[in-house]
Amino acid sequence: MAAISGLIRVMEKAARKAGGRLRRDFGEIEHLQVSRKGPADFVSKADQASERTIWDELRAARPDWGFLFEEAGVIEGDPNKPRFIVDPLDGTTNFLHGIPHFSISIAVQEPRLDGKGWGEVTAGLIYQPITDESFWAEKSRGAWLHDARLRVSSRRHLDESLIATGMPFAGHGNVAQWSRIYQAIAPNVAGIRRFGSAALDLAWVASGRYEGFWEADLKPWDTAAGCLLVREAGGFVSDWKGRSMPFHDEEILAGNDALHSRLHKLLAGALKA
Repeated sequence: MAAISGLIRVMEKAARKAGGRLRRDFGEIEHLQVSRKGPADFVSKADQASERTIWDELRAARPDWGFLFEEAGVIEGDPNKPRFIVDPLDGTTNFLHGIPHFSISIAVQEPRLDGKGWGEVTAGLIYQPITDESFWAEKSRGAWLHDARLRVSSRRHLDESLIATGMPFAGHGNVAQWSRIYQAIAPNVAGIRRFGSAALDLAWVASGRYEGFWEADLKPWDTAAGCLLVREAGGFVSDWKGRSMPFHDEEILAGNDALHSRLHKLLAGALKA
């Protein structure tokens, strides 16, 4: 068991505090579904309240660090210090519909040594408030679920593999492109799942529940922590051209060490079709 660092403890404390509020708010969704006003405004307030709670906790612990938030955007800190990348509620549509599958994602990104922008992600945490699961990783220290070490799945055959994805919706994403990739991958695998939280999808790849995951049109706060988790659990993360960056959002393909290259071959072939 790895000793949990002070930084991870700070991140987990913030996520748990915000998660407790989200659990309470989630309990109101059933009533809001049948109200005249509807739940949309309530969910927006829940998202903002979660973000504010995380901001308060992290700012108190690391007052000179910057932030990249889903809602509030960029908040500058000391340019020589890291910044937090935060999604206070990943899986908002699930939350809106009373589906208990959503998460909080917090990552730490280091400034580049040349002073030109941002570089590697060195810590990440994904917290599922409903199941009380805390997935975390630090660079070179492995990936963990609470105090249990995580490893990507050991499956070596695509026809035994479960793959996750995110689908285009409501004018977002390229439906034709996604369909080509789906048609290339689906006949070769045991199943494909779309559960609605990219952060949790990546955490589940890291924990061996999925063998792989692909999606496009995400944002840094969706994937920064999850990419580190997969890599520290022994998996691979790339864009659709096979390139490796600190994290991927516009195009992401994650997989275990045996199947990432095979999934990439299928995906790349579909894009050439």
